[in-house]
Order: sequence, then structure tokens, then C-alpha cells
Amino acid sequence: MLFLFTFLLCVISIIIFFNTRKLFRNPFKDISLGGIIIFGLISLSQLFTVIPAGQVGVVDFFGVVSDNTLKSGINLVNPMARVIKFSVKTQEIKEEMDVPSKEGLTVGLEISVLFHLNPEKASHVYKTIGENYTQIILIPMFRSVCRGVTASYEAKALYTSEREQLAQIIRDELMKAVNMRGIGIEATPLRKVILPEGLSKAIEAKLQAEQESQRMQFILQKEEQEAQRKRIEAKGIADFQDIVTRGISEPLLRWKGIEATEKLANSANSKIVIIGAGKDGLPIILDTK
Repeated sequence: MLFLFTFLLCVISIIIFFNTRKLFRNPFKDISLGGIIIFGLISLSQLFTVIPAGQVGVVDFFGVVSDNTLKSGINLVNPMARVIKFSVKTQEIKEEMDVPSKEGLTVGLEISVLFHLNPEKASHVYKTIGENYTQIILIPMFRSVCRGVTASYEAKALYTSEREQLAQIIRDELMKAVNMRGIGIEATPLRKVILPEGLSKAIEAKLQAEQESQRMQFILQKEEQEAQRKRIEAKGIADFQDIVTRGISEPLLRWKGIEATEKLANSANSKIVIIGAGKDGLPIILDTK
């Protein structure tokens, strides 16, 4: 509409200029010349459109939508057409909802969805859904998928390490539902889970009991290892004593006794020698000092 209005004014200014150019000191001549320049530039500017970074443009010419989307930058367009700009950046929608669990409980859930519009399908989204595609398609499907997935899991899954697996399943299911419509799903992180107070305490008590059980199993395993170590140590000592016992013979003991007697007899100290009992008895040498 702006193009038609400025183009019409430009044509009128041209007509006035040519009709008054031969007149001397006619104020309409200068006014019409200025109108030609101003309205001509405005009309020419309508032939171009600027698409900001992170957006694409869809050309709508009186209900006829072009399949080719306009990329970021300056684009030449039909001045009579309307250009609808869509963001293709990553966007986030936060939802707070009450979802059912497998046990039939109602759990409060705060969850986000990170998504983006497929640039190649922007015109298809505009023709089949419209500019407000998030409210029409994405949010209802997101809520439906969340409730459908959580209904297959127990409430404790939202409270334990299984929540990451649950978030991944929600992402995959939502992607199947909206990907063909031109919406790409990047992630669906669980931000906050609010369980019923009684259930929350019960889960915490159960988790604490499980941790205590694991701690006791660790202690028992440690004690068992210690007992095994002591058994191995005792067996080693017994084996050593057995080897030593078998290595000490009577001739060896007699020989060691003779060596000790010789060393005492050769010493300079005065001593008393007592003959041992029996035929093999060794002498006993006593120091008199």
C-alpha cells in the first residue's frame, strides 16, 4: 500500500513539474521537483527488504505464498507483496504443569523445550499453521507428550537419576510429533519436580535405606577381605614355621653348640667349664666375673 501511495504521488509530482517547468518563478515547479525525488526514493525503497540475522522472510503476494524463503540480508522483492519474518534462532518455552505418574499420583513438573524453526520449511509453516505456530502446534503437543510419557513411569523416576532418561524420551517423542511440521526440537530439560509431600518423604527414606544397605554391604565385603588376608597371613606363618622346623636337625644343633663352646674357650676371660650330661653333652662354660 505504501508503494502504491508514494508511486501515485511521484507520478502526480512529475505531471505538475512538466506542466509548470516553462513558468518563471512558479513555486509549484520546485515543490513538484522535490516531490519527485522524495516519493521516487520511497517507491524505490519498497523494492528491497532487509531480513535481520537469525531470521528468514516469507513472501505473501495477495494470498500466493512463495515456496522460496528470503535469507538474511538485502533482498529484492515485489513491492506489492507482504514479507513475513520468522526467527530461526534457538528459542525456549517454559511450562509448569501437573502430570500423572504410573501409580496414579499427580506430580508438579517445570520443564522447558528448546526449539528452532527449520528455515527451509518456513513457508510451509506459514501456509499450513500460521505465524503463531508455537501456540497452535508446539505447546499443545509438548504438554500432551509430557503427560503421556510420565504416565508410564513411577513418580520416583522424576526424582532420581532416571529423570535424564525421561527428558530424553520426551524430546524424542516430541520430535516425532512436530519435526515433519518444520519445528526442530533440541532439548527438553527438566527444571523442577514437585512431588506430594508424603511421597517425597517416603522416597527420601527409601533412598536413605538403600544407601545404608549399600554401606553395610561395603563394610561386610571389607571385613571379608580382612578375614581372607588374615587367613593368608596365618598360612604363611605356618608354612614358615614348618620349613624352619624341618631345617633344624640334631647334628646342626650339636655343631652350633661346638662352635659356641670354641668361641667361649678361646676368650681371655676366666671361666668355669661344666661337662654336659650324657655322652653327647656339650660343656657349659661359665664366666667367673
